[in-house]
Amino acid sequence: MFAQLTIATLMVLLTVAIHGAGLLVLTRLMRREVREEHQEIAQGAMHVSARGFIVTLALVLGLFTLHGVEIWLYAALYLFGGALGDLEHAVYFSTITYATIGYDDQGLAIAWRLVAAIEGINGVLLLGWSTAFFVTMVGRIGRR
Repeated sequence: MFAQLTIATLMVLLTVAIHGAGLLVLTRLMRREVREEHQEIAQGAMHVSARGFIVTLALVLGLFTLHGVEIWLYAALYLFGGALGDLEHAVYFSTITYATIGYDDQGLAIAWRLVAAIEGINGVLLLGWSTAFFVTMVGRIGRR
């Protein structure tokens, strides 16, 4: 059990660090875009613009990329740790666990169940963080 908790804790620390760094990069990119968008609006451009739409799509893709990296890290851990037999199963299992969609842990080595449970908690927290970030950023885009 202690080995599982140690591995899970290290994965949580790693994914939180990656997520935080990714959100920092996205924040800097968004600040630049928001400033340019506000300058365009001040010059008489429409408040709702194609550029704002594209920026929002880029933000969503950036968040998906962050979550994808984190999911693939867990999948690699399961695969190389011998918890699951093949890459497709490891990525699928990690995705539904991270997103807490629910899963049947048939095929998962018993020694990895605690890591998978903690991945679910980690995923909920990181998805919530991304949701709060997204709402904040979209709100900034929408302000004049």
